[in-house]
Amino acid sequence: MKSKTPLALMEQSIMVLVFALAAALCLRVFVWCDNTSKRDEARDYASLRAQSAAEQIKHAGKSGGSAEEVLAAAAQNLGTSSSGGTFELQYGKDWSVSDGKDAAYVLRAAAVDTGIAGLNKAHITVTAAGKSDVIFEIDIAWQGGRSA
Repeated sequence: MKSKTPLALMEQSIMVLVFALAAALCLRVFVWCDNTSKRDEARDYASLRAQSAAEQIKHAGKSGGSAEEVLAAAAQNLGTSSSGGTFELQYGKDWSVSDGKDAAYVLRAAAVDTGIAGLNKAHITVTAAGKSDVIFEIDIAWQGGRSA
């Protein structure tokens, strides 16, 4: 009578192999989900910061003036400087305002020429620092003053 030990050992080996393959697949899915979660979290924070900047710009636009003047006033309210109808805010990894040394994200607002008197427009983008991939962008328009 032959021993059934090699057959049992082969069965155990196949079960371990199947388990290892399933574990590797699950690990890949967990890593993908974590990356997706981080990307979505960054997009959510970026949208909040961009919408906040848009509200500051629209509030500054109530006093009139050109788009460049409005962006300069909004930049001052946000604690940054403006030049040439644009301003930039830098944020750290925790989305707190950064001094630029440890910036992980950058918000840029730029005046856009509408060609229509009395209608001003600005484009706001949020990107990862040092990268050109846009995380979030929004266009805003307001009435008043001269066009950019």
